[in-house]
Amino acid sequence: MKKAHLTAAGAAGAVLSLLLGTVTLAQDAVSTAPDSNKVLFENERVRVYELTSPPGEKLVMHSHPAHVVYFLTPGQAKLTTADGKASELDSKAGDVRWSEPVTHTVENTGTTPLRAIIVELKDGAK
Repeated sequence: MKKAHLTAAGAAGAVLSLLLGTVTLAQDAVSTAPDSNKVLFENERVRVYELTSPPGEKLVMHSHPAHVVYFLTPGQAKLTTADGKASELDSKAGDVRWSEPVTHTVENTGTTPLRAIIVELKDGAK
C-alpha cells in the first residue's frame, strides 16, 4: 500500500481552496450594481457616485469603506448587514448620514426611486 504524502504547500493550497469555496468576499457597490451607480468623481482619496435605486430593487451584498451619504430624494430602505442584522432607513431629501465601513445589502422598500450621492473615503484619505 502506498502512503500519500502531503507537502506543506499542498496542505496550504487545500485549505485555501476550501476557504475560498465557502467564503464569498463582498465587492464594492459600483461593481456589483453598475446600472444603479454612476461614478461622478474619483481620485486617490475619494470616490463620489450617484445611486439611483428604483422601488423594489435589492442590491446584492457589497462593501463600503467609511463614507457619507447625501440623499437627493426622500425614501425608505431596508439595510441588512453581512451578519444578518436588518435596519430600516427613512430619509428625507437633504439628509446626510455618516457610516463606518460596512458590508450589507440595500433594498428600496419605498414607492419612489431612491437617489443619493455617496462619498467613499479611500485608505490614506486625511
